[in-house]
This record gives sequence, C-alpha cells and structure tokens, in this order.
Amino acid sequence: MSDVLMGKVALVTGGASGIGRATAILLADAGARVLVCDLNEAGAEQTADHIRANSGEARHQQVDIANEDSVTRMVEYCITEFDGLDCAVNNAGVGGPTCSLDQISLEDFNHVLGINLTGTFLCMKHELRFMLPRSKGSIVNMASGAGMIATPGLAAYCASKHAVLGITRTAAVEYARTGIRINAVCPGSTDTPMVQRAMEADAGVGRMITESMPIGRLGRPEEVAEAVLWLCSDAASLVTGHSMLVDGASVAR
Repeated sequence: MSDVLMGKVALVTGGASGIGRATAILLADAGARVLVCDLNEAGAEQTADHIRANSGEARHQQVDIANEDSVTRMVEYCITEFDGLDCAVNNAGVGGPTCSLDQISLEDFNHVLGINLTGTFLCMKHELRFMLPRSKGSIVNMASGAGMIATPGLAAYCASKHAVLGITRTAAVEYARTGIRINAVCPGSTDTPMVQRAMEADAGVGRMITESMPIGRLGRPEEVAEAVLWLCSDAASLVTGHSMLVDGASVAR
C-alpha cells in the first residue's frame, strides 16, 4: 500500500513504542506527514527522528491524553505544523494491574479508565471538531480482543476496551453522513514493551498470554499497523463502525 496516504496528515498517540511506533512509521512510509505523540516525549522524538532519517516527514509532541488541555494543544499543533488532519490513530493506553476484581483499588481502576476510555474520548472530541467542517477524515481507535471477550485478571482493562468499542460504534453512526469514518482495531497479544513487562512480572500471566494465541506466537506491531493503514486509506471508504480483530484467531477460540 505504498503512497496510499500521499498528501495526508496523520496523528498517532502512543507513538513512542510498540504498535504506535510501528503505525507512525508505516503511515509515513505510505506518504503521510505524521505527528508522533506520547507522554514519553523522548520516545516520540525518537520515532519522529526515525521517520525523518528514512526520508519521511514527522514532528513530535508530548501529550497527556487524559488531560483535555493537553489534547487540545496536540490537535492545534498538528494543524499549525501540517495545516490539516486527515487520519487520527488513538493508540495510547495502559494495561493496569493484573488481579481479581475485588483486589483492584479505585485509584488503579480510575487510572486505566481515565487513559484508555476518557483519553480516547478526548482525542476523538477534538479531532472531530477539526474534521467536521471539512467533511472528511478517518479515526482509528486502538481497542483489544479484550474488548470483545472476558480476560480474567484484567477487569479494568477489559472494561475500558469494551467501552472503546462502544464509543467507536456510536460515533461511527453519529457521523456516518459527514464523510468521517470511525473504526477500531482489536489486537491480540502483541510483542510490545507493555506486554513484555506483564509477562516478565508474572509467569502465570506470561503463560496466559502465550496460550491465548492459537497461531503459536505473539503478533508483531507491524502486523497491527497494516490494519490501521488500510482503515486510514481510501481503500476502506465504506468501512465505518467496524471492530477489526488482528489477533491470530484468539477471540475465535
């Protein structure tokens, strides 16, 4: 899908590592000018540097997606630097604690929901405000296979990702006649720093993650990024309100 985003402007949150980094690089390879955003500013800058070193065009911006002022500044910076926003990938998120529901503190529960759900809502809100007057755009939210099925030990994470699918579908219907498409990607267990940390911290979690993939391996961030690229492209012009599994048949078990 080389050059399918030529002339487009893309914004990617959580772009410092993992799926976000792979997505930012792939969108740039497809011709987009990319704003790489992350709370980890140094990591976002490294991703942008990589894109520029490979003849792409990128900027970076620190953002706390749970803070509306920070999100507003992010979108405004994208528009100032690139004079537009065509594709928004709301990828930033956290895993949260691994424990039974009765052991989750309210602080931890609110932290996971605040980033994964409220952060996605805030990004969509301000992206849509720019896209609506222009009657075009594609928004891709990063959900999870855990947004479709139960994942014992991850109640807060599951709740947040189920909710991301709900807000994605609702927004897709609300804006279906505006020229803006809104979809979600649902990865299975993917070889990212977040997943590796979880596997290293708890051997039981590591086994659960490994056994969750019928294909016998973790997904690669680049494989998820390919799905995001397609949803951002005009090839997916009739696709909105979709929750795309990229999970090696995990949910199909």
